[in-house]
Amino acid sequence: MIKVSLLAASVATALAAAAASASAAPVTYNLDPTHTFPSFEADHMGISVWRGKFNKTEGKVVLDKAAGTGQVDLTVDIDSIDFGLDIMNAEAKKPTLFDAAKYPKATYKGKLDGFTNGVPTQLVGDLTLHGVTKPVALKINSFKCLPHPMLKRELCGADVVGTLNRDEFGIDAGKPYGFRMDVTLRIQVEAIAAE
Repeated sequence: MIKVSLLAASVATALAAAAASASAAPVTYNLDPTHTFPSFEADHMGISVWRGKFNKTEGKVVLDKAAGTGQVDLTVDIDSIDFGLDIMNAEAKKPTLFDAAKYPKATYKGKLDGFTNGVPTQLVGDLTLHGVTKPVALKINSFKCLPHPMLKRELCGADVVGTLNRDEFGIDAGKPYGFRMDVTLRIQVEAIAAE
């Protein structure tokens, strides 16, 4: 009788675990373009740090919290670059820097990784910028999901940081004058579960 009870309990536990894993499925989130702004910090001759951002970003995130997996696919409109100074915005779009006419988009495709208690701590993927694709790893400083109070769908957000060397992407303006090529990326991102 005890063996039968233990067997029944084991089967019930296995079925419950299977049901739980079957009900947990990947969820697709669409980036909220009004709350997602990739920004960057770049050296200006060692004298100061120039900061800018891109005002137009689109993409999606697919997240499976139970499995501890996720993918990110985003596209940045280079023409939306914004230093807060019109003359610098125009300069940045020229062939000497981003060459927005020839390379109008930058993309990042990667996977969420380093899950701890269901929360990713890093993003590992490839950045395509200025016609060059290279791996860029990003650290996730914070990541949180909660029900959107108005849309009644899940909202997730993150604060992400990383670095790259811009000359590796063919953007080396100022290098002969002593400009450092390392650029810090700081990305605020929010995404809403698709309906």
